[in-house]
Amino acid sequence: MEHSPDLRELVEFITKSLVDEPAAVRVTQVDGEHAVVLEVRVAALDMGKVIGKQGRIARALRAVVKAAAVRAGKRVMVEIVQ
Repeated sequence: MEHSPDLRELVEFITKSLVDEPAAVRVTQVDGEHAVVLEVRVAALDMGKVIGKQGRIARALRAVVKAAAVRAGKRVMVEIVQ
């Protein structure tokens, strides 16, 4: 998957700009058979900032990644995990 590292870096950049502790941000790429999963981990206190009210920020992050993935011809899912 040649474009997925770029998507991982994109998610990492966006997430780091949202949180108070950017050093704690970890984005892990898991290559599946049909899709790439990007797992986003942040400091516990920053969880709300990444998810947003009613999940709006998380939804917007997923929309940006989905648009970039479509251009790359990939299926990418973003999961926010603890």
